[in-house]
Amino acid sequence: MESKIYFISGIDTDAGKSYCTAWYARQLAQNGKRIITQKFIQTGNTGHSEDIDLHRRIMGTGYLPEDREGLTMPEIFSYPCSPHLASRIDKRPIDFNKIERATKELARRYDTVLVEGAGGLMVPLTEEFLTIDYVAEKQYPLIFVTSGKLGSINHTLLSFEAIKNRNIRLDTVLYNLYPTVKDKTIQDDTMQYIKNYLAKHFPDTAFEAVPEIGQ
Repeated sequence: MESKIYFISGIDTDAGKSYCTAWYARQLAQNGKRIITQKFIQTGNTGHSEDIDLHRRIMGTGYLPEDREGLTMPEIFSYPCSPHLASRIDKRPIDFNKIERATKELARRYDTVLVEGAGGLMVPLTEEFLTIDYVAEKQYPLIFVTSGKLGSINHTLLSFEAIKNRNIRLDTVLYNLYPTVKDKTIQDDTMQYIKNYLAKHFPDTAFEAVPEIGQ
């Protein structure tokens, strides 16, 4: 069976992409899939990816051989900012060929690869090349993370417009319910609004509510 590579992005840096990526990977693994995650560009770290650390904790796998080989964290930059600036600060360009080779090798070994992006869809990777351009170029199906915080509807619908304009396949929307909030008025209404919007404009897109783990 052909391996599948999915790209995971979200409305912004604080959408909970890493948490949702790990939760989704755990769900797929429980359903019998051989699954691995990759952080294609990590910023704000040296020598390791804190997002991969979180993935493995939630997935319950511990570090994998592919982590030690660097395949799951092919590009790491020291300053915590967007990749285009982190690359400039560290005085080295992003090696996109290295990233692609690592992703393809993971796809060779596993049934499914979840590639987590850095920040939101419009985050620049270079001065001229955005994250969404990378997804469109590779023709990866997109898994999109949003939440019920105030402002999420606006950020989500703007992202949907950009996704549609670039003919990207929106495979799944993950609605992040973590961390738990006491007043769920906005969270519940936002969830229903986005579900209704998807039913009308993206009828083939799956929707999953991502709970706080343990609930």
